[in-house]
Amino acid sequence: MKRLLIIFAAVVAITCNAQQWTGTWATATEAPGKGDMPKTSLANRTLRQIIHVSLGGKTLRLKLSNEFSHQAVDIKAVYIADASGAWHIDTKSAKYLKFAGKKNITIEAGKTVISDALNYELKPLQRLAVTISYGDNVPNTATCHRGSRTTSYIIEGEGKPKADFTAAETLEHWYNISSLDVLTDERPRCVVALGNSITDGRGTTTDAQNRWTDFLAENAEGKMGVLNLGIGGTCMTMAPWQNCGRVRFDRDVLGQTGVTDLIVFYGVNDIGGAKGQYEVVADSLIHTYQTFIRKAHNNGMRIYLATITAFGKSFYASHFHEATRQVVNDWIRSCKDADGIIDFDAATRNPAHPDCCLPQYQSDWLHLNPAGYELLGKIAWDKIK
Repeated sequence: MKRLLIIFAAVVAITCNAQQWTGTWATATEAPGKGDMPKTSLANRTLRQIIHVSLGGKTLRLKLSNEFSHQAVDIKAVYIADASGAWHIDTKSAKYLKFAGKKNITIEAGKTVISDALNYELKPLQRLAVTISYGDNVPNTATCHRGSRTTSYIIEGEGKPKADFTAAETLEHWYNISSLDVLTDERPRCVVALGNSITDGRGTTTDAQNRWTDFLAENAEGKMGVLNLGIGGTCMTMAPWQNCGRVRFDRDVLGQTGVTDLIVFYGVNDIGGAKGQYEVVADSLIHTYQTFIRKAHNNGMRIYLATITAFGKSFYASHFHEATRQVVNDWIRSCKDADGIIDFDAATRNPAHPDCCLPQYQSDWLHLNPAGYELLGKIAWDKIK
């Protein structure tokens, strides 16, 4: 019996000390729209992109995606470095990633790749530069994330760590980068935010990293993974199907690493885009929330539902759209199956005009401004901490 107890204790110790991967940054990949590609091909050019991480760590890995492209992409090299403002990096911190032991990689159409583990002193909440040098063959339309709200820089040739990006072509999109994981000794919390442009950061300041999820990560003091999976213009239940929430749950939420919590802040475009059959729209949203709750719990996640914020005075405003929003929000507030409700609507609406956001928090009466997003980040943290 004593020997069995010793063996059992050893097994428990090994299990408890086992390291695991947890997401520290992610974005939802998609196909580019009109005008979302660089002026010239990415072939034989170098792209530098800046991301804002949540968790820190000493070992990391990067996921690259070619999921929404119909051609393979050749990559000569990828390196990371501490970002130090605009395109500048701390060149001493630069380290090249490898893929199955090699610097170069070809990602076939519709596929993703994950780099080998890399030792790197990643600080919580830091800005990290990811620099990709492309080969001869690249897709005509690259897998991207259109709403990066962060400047990316492109120069000719292979831009090594000391390269000058001053004359770079600049644009506010990410290409091919999908997620960044860190290796952790204990399982930290990791929350995914699933939503549309309000989560994606429409109305924020370019390069300021002031989405509501950024403020959530700041409130958590870098001790929790925060993964923003918002895509602007998307619906939870309606077409286009490849980017609707019902499809993205399996692809974007379950595709992340180490997720413990999920915040669903979705549905305004379903309501605002409705042209009749408002009861059907409300029922469809409620049914999808219920599906998300079941799937999240089946995958060991806590799930929080956020109420839909007011859009009075915006192009979505109408009596019927507002009535639909109220029906959906009333259901969310009364939902007992979710692990919690985050009432973004109550915090941001104008008491004198409940169909409208408070003026100090709005940017276009549909999306919020940085002050509004800061408030959402605090409310979310207060609810889930």
